[in-house]
Amino acid sequence: MTFTDLLTLSMRALTAHRLRSFLTLLGIAVGIAAVILLTSIGEGVHRFVLNEFTQFGTNVIEIAPGKTKASGGPGGLQTTVRLLTLDDARALERIPGVTAVTPGVWGNSEVGANGRLRRTTVQGVGPHVPAMYKMQVQSGSFLPNEAFEHARPLAVLGPKLKQELFGSAPALGQRLRIGGMQFRIVGVMAPKGQFLGMDLDDTVFIPTARALELYNREGLLRINLTYREGLDAKTVAEAVKSALVIRHGREDFTLTTQEDMLRTLSKILNVLTAAVGALGGISLLVGGVGIITIMTIAVTERTNEIGLLKALGARERTILGIFLGEAVALSAIGGLLGLILGIGTAQLLHLVIPALPVQTPLSFVILAEVVAIVIGLAAGVLPARRAARLDPVEALRAE
Repeated sequence: MTFTDLLTLSMRALTAHRLRSFLTLLGIAVGIAAVILLTSIGEGVHRFVLNEFTQFGTNVIEIAPGKTKASGGPGGLQTTVRLLTLDDARALERIPGVTAVTPGVWGNSEVGANGRLRRTTVQGVGPHVPAMYKMQVQSGSFLPNEAFEHARPLAVLGPKLKQELFGSAPALGQRLRIGGMQFRIVGVMAPKGQFLGMDLDDTVFIPTARALELYNREGLLRINLTYREGLDAKTVAEAVKSALVIRHGREDFTLTTQEDMLRTLSKILNVLTAAVGALGGISLLVGGVGIITIMTIAVTERTNEIGLLKALGARERTILGIFLGEAVALSAIGGLLGLILGIGTAQLLHLVIPALPVQTPLSFVILAEVVAIVIGLAAGVLPARRAARLDPVEALRAE
């Protein structure tokens, strides 16, 4: 019996019981649709988060005060942590390969200008922020390159904050009050959008020393630095760690490279994507059980047909091929229907909720269809083997 004959017999058997076949393949279709929908959302979130981090470049190292991992021995009993200071930031600028350093302090304050008041985020930063984080100045200039301690009380507004305070009127040269301090506006940033929930367009940037004074802080919250493209992140990180250990006497800070952060995020998001895909896979198992049930019923109903085929000389592998073909056809058609439903639903969700990131890679589509076919094969093996092993005489006697 040729492959074409097997395919013809399988399709005739399916079309002979259209409703039953449709309900069976619907189980597979729902499972595939659930897997595609959930993994599309998971992959979309994965890519969205990674893009959020990489939009500021990948050659960034962040230093935070305090050690996140406890150490053993008497040293682990120490609770005092030396603060990160502007002198630390200045020392890091001298490390070979480091291209820019910005000490960071931030808070939330009420700002006033042009007779208007607004509460917003205040970022104390260094003059190299636009180059470090790939930000553009729309008008005026960013904070001048001055010594950290002697930086003048100047301010740069995000575009949304500028619009709220000044509307269409010019902001450059105007006075801005933050808390009890006065600043002169020297620039307005180009739109950048949000980063992990923080609206960079609704932010005011001031020199770090002035932010320390504003919030009455002695130490920095972060020091961020960038290094020359092509350099090994681990090498630069070791140099940074050595420089700070010499200054502090011990490693009482936490150093994180962008590569470490992206690697950790990628692992977490991969687990998330796999988890939501596994949830959808439960529906596939239900669909597989449905195929086993229907194929078992089909073997019982077609015992006479099997006996006749075997009496005419059909081999066991031919009978096995017929029933496996039916199972695979059910799962393959159900898989295709599920792909259409899953991709269509994912895109519809994205249209209804534009903020929801959705991404369906081709590899997901191919893998889902392969999984559907494999489930069909696995579910059809037992009923097909039972059919192939029927005794032809007993099968012909069956009613």
